[in-house]
Amino acid sequence: MAKLFVTDEDVEQEIDRLVNSDDVKLARKHMYLQNKRRQRMYQLRNFEKTGKKLREQGITMDVLEAMETAMSREEAEEERVNEEYGY
Repeated sequence: MAKLFVTDEDVEQEIDRLVNSDDVKLARKHMYLQNKRRQRMYQLRNFEKTGKKLREQGITMDVLEAMETAMSREEAEEERVNEEYGY
């Protein structure tokens, strides 16, 4: 016959048992990995949406690479000046 009520002590014991259960650990890990995959999918969808908007604005990989090269030159020049003046 099942208990009609559960004491606080019974609840704590059951929680302790479940926390240490290998099956609970397995299920938690599975849920964690599923959520990580979904997050990755949402992130990639957002990148795709942003990429489409950039392409519509005429921004291409060549444009971005040119920007990156210009930034690298600026950073190198700034570093040279800082070294020259002892910063």
